[in-house]
Amino acid sequence: MRRREFIGGLGSTVAWPLAAGAQPPDRMRRIGVLMNYADDPESATLVAAITQGLAGLGWTIDRNVQIEYRFAAGDPERYRQYAGELVALAPDLIVAQGVTAARSLLQTQATRTVPIVFAGAADPVGFGLVESLARPGANVTGFMTIELSMGVKWLELLKQIAPVTRVAVLRDPTQGAGLSLFAAILAVAPLLRVEVYPVGVRDDDEIERGINAFARGSNDGLVVTSSALAVVHRDRLSHWRPSISCQRSTLTGSSSTAGA
Repeated sequence: MRRREFIGGLGSTVAWPLAAGAQPPDRMRRIGVLMNYADDPESATLVAAITQGLAGLGWTIDRNVQIEYRFAAGDPERYRQYAGELVALAPDLIVAQGVTAARSLLQTQATRTVPIVFAGAADPVGFGLVESLARPGANVTGFMTIELSMGVKWLELLKQIAPVTRVAVLRDPTQGAGLSLFAAILAVAPLLRVEVYPVGVRDDDEIERGINAFARGSNDGLVVTSSALAVVHRDRLSHWRPSISCQRSTLTGSSSTAGA
């Protein structure tokens, strides 16, 4: 989906629970937003989408709507804490960036009646955010940005880029899209004659230890699955160099782009 279409669609989806005819109600409405990373391009795009979408429907920040932002920076404990804080504010709507944020909100029972819109989530059905893609059900809806079949395609592209026989897959080992994408990659790996090794992305040390332990020779490849932690540690990933010399091919799913 093109960025302009995404921004327009996201803004409209965020605004729908607040729309009441052509004119907004007199009372001030409140929106809670649980996001991953402050001072981040993806976060800035989401914030702009929310603001633009609301403005297009007659909602002006601090005039008839207030927005409360929380940034968890990939920390599970912060997600839980901030989810509770936002729910305590009794908002009319909560926006969640990604699976981890949405699940943290759903684990708070008070959100069962508050409309929740998620953005940037992979496998929302598998992670229990919605009942189905056609009929989300309950009080949750949103945007699925990555199909699980993309994991298979990443592995196929690596094979086209270089004759890889071993591939490390960086993923969040606890929750989020990384688990489902890793499972999809693992399922197709035997057909492509590739050995797959999981590497966690919980902190820089874990990333460095895992990759350096994996990279031991030629024909090695690397896939970075989309997750909140991959975004948090993306600077470390982009500047990573293995401790030993090897032929390396890398594919990243964090922004649906690829490079060798």
